[in-house]
Amino acid sequence: MSVVTPTREDGQGGTYIVTWADIGDSDTCAPYSIPGARDRTVQISGTFNSATIVIQGTVDSDGTNGVYATLTDPQGNAISKTSAAIEAITENTTWTKPTTSGGSSSSVTVKILYGSTMR
Repeated sequence: MSVVTPTREDGQGGTYIVTWADIGDSDTCAPYSIPGARDRTVQISGTFNSATIVIQGTVDSDGTNGVYATLTDPQGNAISKTSAAIEAITENTTWTKPTTSGGSSSSVTVKILYGSTMR
């Protein structure tokens, strides 16, 4: 079990991509702060082997001790995936992170694309 630290890269047209790479069984993902970001989209891919990836967020100012809840897509469905997917994220949270459970020899990558300013 390890802590997966996100990285950020510049996207196109004033966007950024935050990546948690190679999330394995029982890994913990460090949160990333993207408050006020417009149009957040998550892409989940990799080898799941029965793992479930859930996208969570908090509006607490402290990403480490914040109270996290599962985020939803525009249809109100929880973003909880057992296979590759791309979803828009409805909620605007201060901190965002993926969590993982289950799985055997899983290796999943989560990317969040977001805009740099609010509309």
